Amino acid sequence: MSCGACCCAYRVDFSVHEMEDLGGTVPAGLAVEVSGATMRMRGTDHVPMRCAAFQGRVGERASCGIYEWRPNPCRELEPGSQGCERARARHGLPPLDA
Repeated sequence: MSCGACCCAYRVDFSVHEMEDLGGTVPAGLAVEVSGATMRMRGTDHVPMRCAAFQGRVGERASCGIYEWRPNPCRELEPGSQGCERARARHGLPPLDA
């Protein structure tokens, strides 16, 4: 709720089958096609990087606008994991255990 560093640090690619119109949960309009089998969350391939579902400011009041419907890569990144800590460092945030 107060970090959001991962939402503004990584490209988020996932299977087309996670899209709502194909039986998944990711709402249409928030992702772009990469290939016939892969989608990408809008904004995660831009500079500066910022997922289209991200709300707020990194390190402050941050949230995901589609938290319940987010794709698997977002579900798999755990708070305090190596990927989490790398994202936090990119934004000048201290490690979670600090």
